[in-house]
Amino acid sequence: MKKSLVLIIAILLLDQISKFYIKTNFFYGEEVVVFDWFRIHFIENNGMAWGAEFGGKAGKLFLTIFRLFAITGIGYWLYTSIIKKSNTVLIVAISLIFAGALGNIIDSVFYGVIFDTPSNGIATFLPNEPYGKLFFGKVVDMLYFPIWSGDLPSWLPIWGGKPFTFFNAIFNVADTAISTGVGLLIFFNKKAFPKEELTA
Repeated sequence: MKKSLVLIIAILLLDQISKFYIKTNFFYGEEVVVFDWFRIHFIENNGMAWGAEFGGKAGKLFLTIFRLFAITGIGYWLYTSIIKKSNTVLIVAISLIFAGALGNIIDSVFYGVIFDTPSNGIATFLPNEPYGKLFFGKVVDMLYFPIWSGDLPSWLPIWGGKPFTFFNAIFNVADTAISTGVGLLIFFNKKAFPKEELTA
């Protein structure tokens, strides 16, 4: 339990500190090239993964509430896995997913009331006029890895000859934790969910 909490807290701190720094030091859309294949690029995600949105304000509220229920379920899964002394891989994976989900929930629930979003400036922490309301915050993203950019071969159907970037998603520490946790469950499935031996 203690090791799981340490991992969750470490990820949350790294996630929130990086988001606070980007939000209060970068203009929206500002980019810093660290390497050709790695850049810090500030955007905000108002909806689901990959920037998807649905249903306007009602959809946003539903999504945030759904995330709160989901994180409760993940927390219960983590607690029961620890009590049952499940495999370390499973506990680490769930801890990563829980920390990542909680990190993005903090943005969705609170960022709308603790930040403003000036059109031509840098955001202010605890402003007089925040950009949104409780449960209507935007998730801060900044990690961008455009490993390769170019035109696809013309012989490819549909996308042939069109410009393409791999990897074009912009994400954050919380997203990385979730993806890593899911990856552990997929690649180490047999260790995470060992089959119980049948006794005669």
